[in-house]
Amino acid sequence: MPGKVRDRDSRDRFSTATRLRVLGEQTAERVYRSQNKRQARRSRLTGRAALLALVLCTLVVALAYPIRQYVSQRGEIEDLRRQQQEAKERVDRLRDQKARWQDDAFAEQRIRERLHMVMPGETGYVVPSERTAAERAEQGAEDRPWYSNVWDGVDKADQADN
Repeated sequence: MPGKVRDRDSRDRFSTATRLRVLGEQTAERVYRSQNKRQARRSRLTGRAALLALVLCTLVVALAYPIRQYVSQRGEIEDLRRQQQEAKERVDRLRDQKARWQDDAFAEQRIRERLHMVMPGETGYVVPSERTAAERAEQGAEDRPWYSNVWDGVDKADQADN
């Protein structure tokens, strides 16, 4: 009999049904273990992840407006610094110009050039240019002789009456 028990054990152990049943139990046990691990891991990680996401979203929402204001104010500060620098340069140029105009020789030279004036005993020459009235009008009023500005004004006044 001991031989028969051994034969039955060996038959049960090596039978297809037994092997499938054992394989199914092992597979089910592995699946159950992995599901338990995943569920345990998910439950801990999901709560922490949700809390972390909530904190990050709160920080982003809370800091978005102040950061935007900070950046825009920095831009405004840079613009104001640039304008301040330009104003300082303009003031320096105007001071230089004022100092030059304080010199009588410079003032006399500029006045004579601008108004085409001559001193007594000098002979003044005006060279007519071949420019048309339209070209003279395009030229800045400061760059033209004063009498050209007067005649252009008269011409414009005559045209307005028509």
